[in-house]
Amino acid sequence: MRPAPANNSLGVRVAVVDDEPTIRESLRTYFETAGFQVFTADSAESFRRAVDRERIDLFLLDIKLPDCDGLTLMREVRDRTDAPVILVTSCSDEIDRVVGLELGADDYVTKPFSIWEFLARVNTLLRRTNTEVKDEKVGVRRFAGWILDLESHRLTSPDGKSSRLTRGEFDLLAALIRYPGKIMSRDELIASVTDREWNSNDRTIDVLISRLRRKIEPEPGKSRLIATEYGIGYVFTGPVT
Repeated sequence: MRPAPANNSLGVRVAVVDDEPTIRESLRTYFETAGFQVFTADSAESFRRAVDRERIDLFLLDIKLPDCDGLTLMREVRDRTDAPVILVTSCSDEIDRVVGLELGADDYVTKPFSIWEFLARVNTLLRRTNTEVKDEKVGVRRFAGWILDLESHRLTSPDGKSSRLTRGEFDLLAALIRYPGKIMSRDELIASVTDREWNSNDRTIDVLISRLRRKIEPEPGKSRLIATEYGIGYVFTGPVT
């Protein structure tokens, strides 16, 4: 059975980076059937050639590669582009998944995976990337001297420097500042970042909160803007205009 055409897939260029031929070609077949343009790579070297040659809109990146740590490639991707990244990991790679999220990955899937789930994750990420801002009044939000541009997803510091946000960071920050002073549960926050099934042990939100704090908190180690409500969730404490 072939997958139905994917939402927002037309013209989207996907890089599939995996050293297992069966997985690589299976993903290529399914994603091309769903309307994506697919570029495959079986190593870090071939991946770099593809990135230099083609504009990539979405990366599906295996953490374990024969010639390079996939997390090193994750850093390279984030240095080059804001394009979404989904990590492909084994079930035992929890530490690698957390590190990958820290480095800027937007989501992950674990092997063995359902192709249908994989396509759903991709479509969800693309919908958020392409249409989420349309659901809000286009403009900016200001807090503690920072400016968040809801259209470009750019964050500008009080001294005028631009800070790039990943997809997950933007989703989470936008959710928090939408309701300043309201304690938001982990369930609510994870729903704003991803449509994955809720797992009480999932550390995605904690990792994203940590990344945001490093970017926006005025003093390292002191949480003045994003406060933790232990056992409940998080709350944005500063005024927002």
